[in-house]
Amino acid sequence: MPRRNRPGRPKRARPDARPLGSGFGFSQVEPGPDGDWLVRTVPAAQATKMYRCPGCDHEIRPGVGHIVAWPADEYGSVEDRRHWHTGCWRGHRRRGPKRSWQDRR
Repeated sequence: MPRRNRPGRPKRARPDARPLGSGFGFSQVEPGPDGDWLVRTVPAAQATKMYRCPGCDHEIRPGVGHIVAWPADEYGSVEDRRHWHTGCWRGHRRRGPKRSWQDRR
């Protein structure tokens, strides 16, 4: 018997979602104690570079989905954007960024 493709529930657009540009998807504004942040998820298929997570100081390898965040009052320049593991971003308000080994010298 052939499979039926049934339409699911329509997705509602978030009122605080803002487009970043073509191919980048949407960013969301997330308030925090240290100010508002623009946050965008990067799917695993689009993760092609290696980054270092400021939450755990471990590498985010290519092919791993993660979060990109930058202050909402900035335009998202390369200096302001930070790539976080999804779990590290969820807990960053409790822990804050970790100092890297290079900073401890």
